[in-house]
Amino acid sequence: MTNQLPSPTLAASARGLVKTYGSGDTAVNALDGVDLDLPAGRLTAIMGPSGSGKSTLMHCLAGLDRPSGGEVTVDGVRLDTLSDDDLTRFRRDRLGFVFQAFNLLPMLTAEQNIWLPFELAGRKPDPASRARFDEVVGVLGLASRLAHRPGELSGGQQQRVAIARALLGDTQVIFADEPTGNLDSAASAEILSFLRRGVRELGRTVVMVTHEAESAAYADDIVTLVDGRRQESAR
Repeated sequence: MTNQLPSPTLAASARGLVKTYGSGDTAVNALDGVDLDLPAGRLTAIMGPSGSGKSTLMHCLAGLDRPSGGEVTVDGVRLDTLSDDDLTRFRRDRLGFVFQAFNLLPMLTAEQNIWLPFELAGRKPDPASRARFDEVVGVLGLASRLAHRPGELSGGQQQRVAIARALLGDTQVIFADEPTGNLDSAASAEILSFLRRGVRELGRTVVMVTHEAESAAYADDIVTLVDGRRQESAR
């Protein structure tokens, strides 16, 4: 009998995922029956031309948008079974996000921005989270910049703060939407290297939307969408 390797743990999956905007003759299928398995502990790039549905797919996987049909499971939870309030808490407590626009509060220091999800959730840092803070800050090389406000940081440093914020919680899955879109090539390479370190050294799962082949080269797996349908994987 042939021994079979165990299936990898899945960070997220989609079955028959559909997202339709509009109705009738003007309806647009941004996603058209997408099936997808995203293994845990890997960096997956979602690619495709403009209008392919890649950002819509990430938004549905991350619970930022409700699909029109199909199922999404993230970190073992079926998102369609959650109420709006429960979905908000799930995103806050179980997922991390890194966006192209950084989304840092300008009046807060880098350290305060990193701890912001704890403040919003009314959580006080415990010894475990403080140890994780020190680890994440060390991995991202931010120790000397913690007292600086976003306006005093370069674009690459601001994005590192955003990544640290996403890594700090107990979140195992991080969704990154064009995280290098506002950065030059040197800063982009730096940020992508840090996302890889988050996977390799901190055991996180990263799902990254990108249109750049250079960025996708950092990924373990590549998912390609065209006209809302999944194409054969590049790897």
